Amino acid sequence: MSAQVSAVCRGGYYQLRQLRPLTKYMTKDAIKTLTHAFISSRLDYCNALYYGITDGLMSRLQSVQNAAARLVTGLGRRDHVTPVLQQLHWLPIRRRVLFKLMTFVHRSLAGAAPAYLADECKLTSDVGSRSLRSTDCQTCVVRRSHNHFGDRCFAVAGPRIWNRLPLHLKQPDICYERFKRLLKTVLFGDGITALCD
Repeated sequence: MSAQVSAVCRGGYYQLRQLRPLTKYMTKDAIKTLTHAFISSRLDYCNALYYGITDGLMSRLQSVQNAAARLVTGLGRRDHVTPVLQQLHWLPIRRRVLFKLMTFVHRSLAGAAPAYLADECKLTSDVGSRSLRSTDCQTCVVRRSHNHFGDRCFAVAGPRIWNRLPLHLKQPDICYERFKRLLKTVLFGDGITALCD
């Protein structure tokens, strides 16, 4: 995973160096659009694989996003970047990974995901014949894993994080677009610690 993160960071910094001289000739919206096209899309590509990676690797990816935010807003190198990320409505990398995983689980439970993902996410109400308390709150069955790499796979991580979501996000009648808006609100808020454990 270290080689993957290094390649993403190297490519991101290269694109930022190419964009920096152009910023004086473009509007803020144009800079934001180009940064999203060249940097954010690179950070988001296959980012569900980043779930559970070390803090060191995650901070390397975060530094690319921070540099992109500084380029868009003209923020100085030593200025605090967290308020700028919130102003741009950009989730930090770790939360972007959670966002991607949860959208995959939502689509799987709604029947809109490919079969190889949908087979990994089953509700407790669909599996057992007994009526349990967890059947009312859209709880997923979490597979057992025996090592750290097993904990990172979608079949374990996705249902585990889904079960930690607030109840209002797990309602079966929420459409995909509304779910994404509500999830982003939760991830921007303070209730994130339960999801990150």
